[in-house]
Amino acid sequence: MLIVFPTLGTMLFCVLLLFVALTRKSSKARTESGCDRNKDPFAIWSFDGKMVYKDIVKATEDFSAHYCIGVGGNASVFGAEMPNGQIVAVKKLHTQENIGLSSPEGFRNEILALTEIRHRNIVKLYGFCSHALHSFLVYEFLEGGSLLDRLSNDEKAMNLKWITRIRILTDVANALFYMHHDRSPPIIHRDISSKNVLLDSENVAHISDFGCARFLKPHSSNWTTFAGTYGYAAPELAYTMEVTEKCDVYSFGVLALEVIVGKHPSDLISILLSTPSSMPKPKSLDIMLKDVLDKRIPPPTLQEAEDVVLAAKLAIACVHTSPQFRPTMQQVSGHISRKKSASKSLSLVTLSELLYS
Repeated sequence: MLIVFPTLGTMLFCVLLLFVALTRKSSKARTESGCDRNKDPFAIWSFDGKMVYKDIVKATEDFSAHYCIGVGGNASVFGAEMPNGQIVAVKKLHTQENIGLSSPEGFRNEILALTEIRHRNIVKLYGFCSHALHSFLVYEFLEGGSLLDRLSNDEKAMNLKWITRIRILTDVANALFYMHHDRSPPIIHRDISSKNVLLDSENVAHISDFGCARFLKPHSSNWTTFAGTYGYAAPELAYTMEVTEKCDVYSFGVLALEVIVGKHPSDLISILLSTPSSMPKPKSLDIMLKDVLDKRIPPPTLQEAEDVVLAAKLAIACVHTSPQFRPTMQQVSGHISRKKSASKSLSLVTLSELLYS
């Protein structure tokens, strides 16, 4: 019972195995001594799909709820400890009686996307299995959990200081820059949200869940059905289903504001979206930026304040109602990485200035 489903084709099988090999440290695996069961189960030179499948089913006690660490609309995620002590995350797709997988297209999308991309801020795919009983994907396990979980819990949120929050946004921006501008064809995630940003033990951010991902191929239709998470999806998707990179840019803007204010910024975005740049500045935007910052952590230091002002300015630009006026992720990544000094103190900056400057 192989971890790779053969009907997806020999080429994809080879690509996946190559990807698996590149994500592991070959020198360590080749020199490792002792019992075979202590070796890396996902190493290409010792890969045994049937054994790995059995190990995962055993480690989760046939996917017992006790090992479940997250539940989504189409899948549940389980933590599994392999015989060599390695912890992996297993994303098991839900099935419906007499129908099969609840999202077979999403399953294929995720495999195809993650065998094409390698980046330090994108979750690593180790392998997958498609079987009548179980269909799942095996990922690296990220101890920090989702950004949504961290921001939703007061105690956990207090451990996300401003320097860490800005670094998280930088990580996500760099990953999207890579997907949009360093890949041919570009890959659009289509579901950037705090639940799909995972943190490791050092709070390095990784984009996850590529079930909605789409390749932007030239000379082909990029129209599709709606995908994504309400509250993060670009407003133009309400009247057009044409996917562009600017859909991800908008979602990043929402995410950035969420990191800054500490919760989903629905009220703030409603104000911003209802204020065209051609209209006079409304009083509702005379709010000081410092007054909307997450109060669960100490105010930013002088240097952190400059980074927060820049991040807020970029976030507001990203959620512009018109896609053509949003920056590209290349521009966002460049600005947030260079950290140009703010011209005004945080205590004096209003939302109106960030929107109209």
